[in-house]
Amino acid sequence: MPYDFKSIESKWQEQWEESGLYKAPDKPQKKFYCLEMFAYPSGDIHMGHFRNYVIGDVLARFKMMQGYDVFHPFGWDAFGLPAEQAAIQRKVHPRQWTLKNIEVSRQTLERVGLSYDWDKEVITCNPDYYKWNQWIFLKLYENDLAYRAKSLVNWCPSCKTVLANEQVEGGRCWRCESEVTKKELEQWFFRITAYAERLLADLDKLSGWPENVKIMQRNWIGKSEGVELDFTLEKSGEKLSVFTTRPDTIFGVTFMSIAPEHPLLKNIQIPANYRKQVESYVERSLKKSEIERTTVSGEKEGVFTGLYAINPFSGEKVQLWVADYVLATYGTGIVMGVPAHDQRDFLFAKKYGLPIKVVIQPPDQILEPDKMEAAYEKPGTMVNSGVFNDLKSEGGIQKVIEYSAKQGIGRRKINYKLRDWLVSRQRYWGTPIPMVHCPECGIVPVPEDELPVLLPEKVKDFLPKGRSPLEDVPEFINTGCPKCKEPAKRDPDTMDTFVDSSWYQLRYLDNKNAQALCDRKKITDWMPVDKYIGGITHATGHLLYFRFFNKFFKDIGLLGFDEPTVELFNHGMVLDSKGEVMSKSKGNVVSPMTVIGDYGVDTTRIAILFAAPPGKEMFWSEEGLNGATRFLSRVFRLVEMAGKQSIDINQKFNLSLLSETDAAAYRKLNWAIKKVTEDIQGFEFNTAVAALMELLNSISELVPGESRVFAYCLHKVSQLIAPLAPHLAEEIWQQLGYLDSVFKSSWPEYDREAIKMEQVTYAVQINGRLRATFDAPVNLPEEELKKLVLAQEKVLYHIKEKQLLKTIIVPNKLVNLVVK
Repeated sequence: MPYDFKSIESKWQEQWEESGLYKAPDKPQKKFYCLEMFAYPSGDIHMGHFRNYVIGDVLARFKMMQGYDVFHPFGWDAFGLPAEQAAIQRKVHPRQWTLKNIEVSRQTLERVGLSYDWDKEVITCNPDYYKWNQWIFLKLYENDLAYRAKSLVNWCPSCKTVLANEQVEGGRCWRCESEVTKKELEQWFFRITAYAERLLADLDKLSGWPENVKIMQRNWIGKSEGVELDFTLEKSGEKLSVFTTRPDTIFGVTFMSIAPEHPLLKNIQIPANYRKQVESYVERSLKKSEIERTTVSGEKEGVFTGLYAINPFSGEKVQLWVADYVLATYGTGIVMGVPAHDQRDFLFAKKYGLPIKVVIQPPDQILEPDKMEAAYEKPGTMVNSGVFNDLKSEGGIQKVIEYSAKQGIGRRKINYKLRDWLVSRQRYWGTPIPMVHCPECGIVPVPEDELPVLLPEKVKDFLPKGRSPLEDVPEFINTGCPKCKEPAKRDPDTMDTFVDSSWYQLRYLDNKNAQALCDRKKITDWMPVDKYIGGITHATGHLLYFRFFNKFFKDIGLLGFDEPTVELFNHGMVLDSKGEVMSKSKGNVVSPMTVIGDYGVDTTRIAILFAAPPGKEMFWSEEGLNGATRFLSRVFRLVEMAGKQSIDINQKFNLSLLSETDAAAYRKLNWAIKKVTEDIQGFEFNTAVAALMELLNSISELVPGESRVFAYCLHKVSQLIAPLAPHLAEEIWQQLGYLDSVFKSSWPEYDREAIKMEQVTYAVQINGRLRATFDAPVNLPEEELKKLVLAQEKVLYHIKEKQLLKTIIVPNKLVNLVVK
């Protein structure tokens, strides 16, 4: 019979649904929580999504067969800019657009047979979900971790909303790629900086996370240990504090720079003949992105204020400049300029003709300021530094810090690049912020028993205007003060959509609970997530917030562990034929529904899994589908030839009692079991598929009526292929005579005796003379054999300082090295 994938797939998807195969027990005996990052419902899923979800599905099914109680949920990140922008373009309500897309995408995911427990689905734009966003906001507010402040914020002129620092990529909006500007607004922030040290220190505990993600988070948090020193403004005596990690260079300060957006600039008296050019420069600087302003290689610009600051150590007065490479959000927003020992300051000083003073001499030369072509930034010996002369930098740093503390002009300080998370959004489609602004009482939180504050359905105009559209909805914005009951206004802004995704892993566990975010017992039973799968693009956004929320939940007693997931896997992107990432905005997506209609779900899965390792990028091409079709059809035909036979699937064969071809096939089977097991665990699905193809070649050489292992091998193949091609696996498992699901069977274990390789003794000659012998497996591949040869001590001795010209191999006997 032909491999009729359409009837097979519909048959088994129906049976899986009826049997509740994917329903996790309330109380797991051996738990495995498998989670893929949920989807933005801005349209149907494409092959990029499909690949991500198939990666998780392979792992979930594999773990089922290993005897785990698997929890594998799915949901929708339904609020935020992507859905709202698409709805605006189509002139429909965001809710209507979002729910329609969710329905279409859900049907696609059900059609491709992914092992999700749909009873646990969450949709973040529904009140039963966003009620708990508001509850979390109130808890953060209670603990002084949610606050409102006026500051310069990242503003996207196209989306007409504020962006968090993590949502600005290369000076552009993460969503629409418009150039981001600065705007002063009063906004809500989450005090993530209060967790900076824990977020940083606990990265060392995350052994199951990719090192590149941890490096990105370390750099984003950006811990610096140093000292804060107090300069003073000449005449007025106003304090100008600076943070530095190199206080050993304090005597080399020849100017100071203040950030263009620093509030101090509005308060100090800039001389009239300098004021206009300073104001013009500030206005110009604030149009630049932070990336442009802080890059080390770019040209530095600034303007002299006409004012001078006094160095507290030397008593010298130095010019105070406004410079765009200084950010008000890092350190104190004022820096000391040490041109001789900081490259950025060196370039600035060269451009504007400012003095360069050497105060650190390297061990092997004498620096002269007028001959320097670059700053000397390494440690050395302190010179021109008063009482600190002749101290080495390392000791000098400590002495300067101690002196500053004793004199009351400085203090030890730790700084972080991490900024507080700006969560206000001037958009309609988001969670309303549960705060009330009362003329008498000030800002008052909405009582918990009044949650959720519902997002109004009827809005005359939800187009972005630079302020929240909710301000124009009287029935929403007008309310009573929870404290004094007098007329008041609700907060008009909505929350950043990243709030929704910072805790959704908990809501899956208890998605219908109206009384609590999640039952504590369910959290204890199932959390943390065992494997979290998603893109590396979220390394310093979502994944940082995800960890922050978990630590906060631990602090308020909701859970008892530090990190939300034990292991993290970053999948590679799917690229089109031009090498561009598949994206709806680029119009280059391929729908899995189109492909599976012609080739079937399992064929599409095998083609995707075989094309590249899951962690690498892959080019989508339909060329791989034909090979995948042939492979699965071949499996199907071989199982038909085996027929129903009563077999002890756990038996082991004695190799000495098998024919040569049977023994070879049995060896290959056990090699494949070991290989596929290790490859699935190591997320090398492409080589797992290759191993099964190789195994099939060995089985095909057997004669069904004569071989003792033919049917046995195919019983094992049906299990090995199950996580990769689940519909076909169920069908052939049933054809082989089993009544229960293949996913209820135990994952195969390999016969250790069968994979022991026979050993042979190799002779090693160097220029024809015998120099060594060693044992190696029979038929070892040449590259592996060469590595073994060059690892022999006697060989290394005889070829030391010689050039290897040629390697001659006689298989299973001799290796001759030709050297000169």
